[in-house]
Amino acid sequence: MSNNESPLRLRKKHGSGAVPKATAADGERLVNAQSVRGSVMAALIAIIVFCILWIMVSSLFSRVFPWMTIVLGYMIGYAVRYAGRGVDWYFPVIAASMAMAGALLANIVVAASVTADDFGIGTVNILRAATSMTWSVFFDEVWNVADGFFAVVAAALAAFFANRKLTRTQYFGLRLWREEQTSD
Repeated sequence: MSNNESPLRLRKKHGSGAVPKATAADGERLVNAQSVRGSVMAALIAIIVFCILWIMVSSLFSRVFPWMTIVLGYMIGYAVRYAGRGVDWYFPVIAASMAMAGALLANIVVAASVTADDFGIGTVNILRAATSMTWSVFFDEVWNVADGFFAVVAAALAAFFANRKLTRTQYFGLRLWREEQTSD
């Protein structure tokens, strides 16, 4: 604390106001570090883990909780964030579309699991025995408006959490790189 500052004033916790030391090359490294394949693979793994988790919870409580789909959106968003390391617009789109597809797939797998418990056979056997007539029954009896609503909320959450968090310096470098690309 210098001599002319008031002792009652709170310490500044933010930066000094100096321009961050970042270059366009730093932004280019961020863009080159992105991985669409990694984000899609991580989202698929998150869907598989979520399906297993949802079946376990449903079996434990003997009840299906449709709001669990929101957890899927959270899981996919973070999986895409850490595996994809994306800073572009298409990573939230990937996360949202994977969350919608995952919500539908998870509902199908959970419905098959509940049906398998009723018949005393395996879930895979129920899924393997599905025909074109099964799908109309599924969408009439199992999938409802609440499931669609929770799928949309899961997609929004996944899109929200999909992009990589950047520091001020990283964002400044990315902005410099993008400005350099548009000026060419």
